[in-house]
Amino acid sequence: MVDSTELNRLFWHSRRGMLELDVLLVPFVKEVYPSLDAEDQARYRKLLACEDQDMFGWFMQRGEPEDADLKRMVRMILDRVQPK
Repeated sequence: MVDSTELNRLFWHSRRGMLELDVLLVPFVKEVYPSLDAEDQARYRKLLACEDQDMFGWFMQRGEPEDADLKRMVRMILDRVQPK
């Protein structure tokens, strides 16, 4: 269970000031993050430590992270918004 203080902190860390990132990260942290297991929650927090330009490239599918944890989280977020 995620406490409301942590969720609020993550919500604000998910607001990157770049619309393309905000529309992916903010709904994800609100709607999906609380139901993730501890490992995936840690992966999401690790993703938030990355540079905006790196994340932008990954989410626009111009590249992908070398780190397997980050790759998993990027894929999870993209799978949520892309039609199957």
